[in-house]
Amino acid sequence: MMDASLKELTKLEKVTAPDSKGSSITVTLDSLLQTLRETKERFIRGDCTEQQLVDLVRTIETKKKEIEERQKEVYTILARLGKALDKKFPTSLPSYSDLFSSPASVEALERTIALHLLRTGQFEVAETFLKESSVIIQDDLRSQFVNLHHILKALRNQDITPALQWAQDNREFLKSRSSSLEFYLHRSQYMRLLLRSHPPDTRPAIEYANVNFRPFYEEHKTEFGRLMACIMYLPLSKLQNSSFKDLASPTLHFDLEPLFAKEYCARLGMSRQLPLRVVGDIGGGGALARIEKGRKVMGDRKMEWDQMTELPIEIPLPPENRYHSIFACLVSKEQSTESNPPMMMICGHVISKDSLQKLNKAGGYAIQMPILSSRDTNWCGSPYLSVIFHFFGSSPLRKPVVQLTFFKHFSKKFCTCIPYYCTHGPVYN
Repeated sequence: MMDASLKELTKLEKVTAPDSKGSSITVTLDSLLQTLRETKERFIRGDCTEQQLVDLVRTIETKKKEIEERQKEVYTILARLGKALDKKFPTSLPSYSDLFSSPASVEALERTIALHLLRTGQFEVAETFLKESSVIIQDDLRSQFVNLHHILKALRNQDITPALQWAQDNREFLKSRSSSLEFYLHRSQYMRLLLRSHPPDTRPAIEYANVNFRPFYEEHKTEFGRLMACIMYLPLSKLQNSSFKDLASPTLHFDLEPLFAKEYCARLGMSRQLPLRVVGDIGGGGALARIEKGRKVMGDRKMEWDQMTELPIEIPLPPENRYHSIFACLVSKEQSTESNPPMMMICGHVISKDSLQKLNKAGGYAIQMPILSSRDTNWCGSPYLSVIFHFFGSSPLRKPVVQLTFFKHFSKKFCTCIPYYCTHGPVYN
């Protein structure tokens, strides 16, 4: 169904393109406007004849007919395109309240758009947007983004000098983040020097390593060994078939661009990812459709979404968009909170505090713990597992020793009965 929409859209692009078959509406109007200007100039000079005015009328009628025919063709395609889209998307778009009605929200939205344009290097569009909007971006911040794209362009052209200078100027900041950007820049240059000549001449690369690699030796000992050992596998054709082939891969150099952009934006106090792109990717990736479906279902059941503190449905996200680690109890299927934190038992399995308290209503040392499905854990499928804590003896250095005993059927490869030194007495975490 989507092919029909794309087909009509392609036709519309061909009809409206300036180089399409026949004159486009824009070309026809420009031609007519030029003819009128020339006739006006002749009329002002007084050398316009009656025949020229008659020809002008004929020209206007001809151009008018061309425009009408082309508009009719465009409207026909637009009608077919609309019908194709209606078939593809039968559900009408949801209506929401105006989320950007207050001045503060409008300013935040405009600032987000402006920063997105600057971060992506669309400086001309950003300047136009800033002139037409009310948001103000400081000149210093603008120059920072211009400098960022200047350095990225240099990296793209295999010139690490600007990036290396920035890394050296911000060395303390990179150290505080445990970033290896400066070392990776030197590594890239080292490999370029090593592979640039045929037959191989290793002296420039070794001299470069001797001068620049020494400050990074303690943190990258393993990588140092690989960089020196790969010399034995030159030339390039032999290196690409060795265990050091990753050092000859172009990705070793291409990966510098996103890494540098990440550290540069972190220095400016900005996130690694573009906020506007994240919103578009998540929303357009299916989140909005799921949320709208959830709203509709809850509306049919006369439930209020606004009264909830979290989404009542799960929104799948790609790994790069998971910013917080969230624990969901495999017993109650609820997410942990500050009042209901995860609790690790001696066997190593984790459930929520509420679930643990419900399982141990008697308050003793024996609880009945449900065995979860193989989808949730690797345990066997027996219905219950009895866990009994036996306190016996004591240690002069530790609290009473706790031993775990498993009853009923279980697989030994998943859980074992082991003594455990409890440093806090009879607790479960």
